[in-house]
Amino acid sequence: MDDGIAVGSLLVATPLLDDPNFRRSVVLVVEHDHEDGTLGVVLNRPTEVPVDRVLPPWGELVTGPSVVFQGGPVALDSALALASVPGEDEPLGWRALDGASDVSRVGLVDLDAPPSLIASEVVQFRVFAGYAGWGAGQLRTEIEEGAWYVLPGEPRDVFMDDPERLWQAVLRRQGGDLAFVSTFPDDPSLN
Repeated sequence: MDDGIAVGSLLVATPLLDDPNFRRSVVLVVEHDHEDGTLGVVLNRPTEVPVDRVLPPWGELVTGPSVVFQGGPVALDSALALASVPGEDEPLGWRALDGASDVSRVGLVDLDAPPSLIASEVVQFRVFAGYAGWGAGQLRTEIEEGAWYVLPGEPRDVFMDDPERLWQAVLRRQGGDLAFVSTFPDDPSLN
């Protein structure tokens, strides 16, 4: 059964989603299985914590802003990293997102490996504390209830210089009704 959710796609919160963990969030799907569920990272929640404060060896590789991002509400005491690499090789310490055609050169980094293994290969690099997770069928239910748009991801989404504008930017580039949704006021009561 094809549910439209795929590794590399984006889950973009609709204006109906008011959960503070996901309000106006853009989530990159990094794992998806019909039986095991879905795992993703929120791309547009930078914190004020510099990467070199919590992961000093990795601080020099970070693509601005040079802070840890809150990847989601699950396991906030753990970190994962995404990096883009050029070419077709798969450097040690880096694993491409399976099945992700548009973001095929974006992958997960093994933060337990020495940064020197991948440093010369990395074009862009970002660290996330925590992740977003859904059990089997849970995300599909949320989509059917109108909480998420499932949209194609682009490599630039993962490493956007101004992540606070990512929600609007992703919706605007879709055109039509979704471009209109991008203008939805943050607080409709002020309209």
